[in-house]
Amino acid sequence: MPLNRFILTPLFLDKPAPGLTALAQPDWLINDPPLPAGELPSRLSPVHEALAEFVAATLADGRRPVSIAGDCCTAIGVAAGLQRAGVHPTLIWLDAHGDFNTPKTTPSGFLGGMPLAMLVGRGDLSMPAAVGLKPLPEERVILTDGRDLDPGERELLAHSQVIHLEDATELGADALPGGPLYVHFDVDVVALDESPAQNYPAAGGPSAAELATVFEALAQTDRLVAVSISTWNPELDRDGRSRQTSMRLLKALIGEI
Repeated sequence: MPLNRFILTPLFLDKPAPGLTALAQPDWLINDPPLPAGELPSRLSPVHEALAEFVAATLADGRRPVSIAGDCCTAIGVAAGLQRAGVHPTLIWLDAHGDFNTPKTTPSGFLGGMPLAMLVGRGDLSMPAAVGLKPLPEERVILTDGRDLDPGERELLAHSQVIHLEDATELGADALPGGPLYVHFDVDVVALDESPAQNYPAAGGPSAAELATVFEALAQTDRLVAVSISTWNPELDRDGRSRQTSMRLLKALIGEI
């Protein structure tokens, strides 16, 4: 039986991202439920519930869930599924941004800049509550590299217990706590010359080769219980470079695709 089981969510928040469907293989589950009317957080609840059910069922089957989606808020559903299965891992969050804003700190109001804060119980918790997610312990969350932070977000992060590793190459196995690991990978963490098709580009960042070394080390721990990836924008990926870089890195992390 293959180790990994995949779910693809072809959405960017509540907006269709049809370019992602080309990634799907015949045995992948497509997560594209009808969305209700209402405010954005409540509209996304069916998406996150389907992810939670998928993750819990996949773990019960002795396999590893891998979520591929257009935004980072989907990690809420993955984390909820892990809790339903009785698995409580350290979360490793790789992202050019902190995603640690709350309604009080955000300068833009962008929901996609808040999921990591929500996961640890900060800000508007309506989305975590909708899938029964209990806050993750901050000391069991590692953010890297988070190079592009809003001022209020930076202060909030500095006064939290979240571990912020600004250099992704510090993510060696020796630096990790014991127990299971859940890796969330936003591909905008990669240096822009190798993965340029981003909605919110941020200068700097590790090279794909540096990240591949980190991912291979994480894979060799044999402790990865779940992986999620927030993708590039397919409409901006005219030469396919971002897709190729991102999927190559995902393969370094999980092996088979």
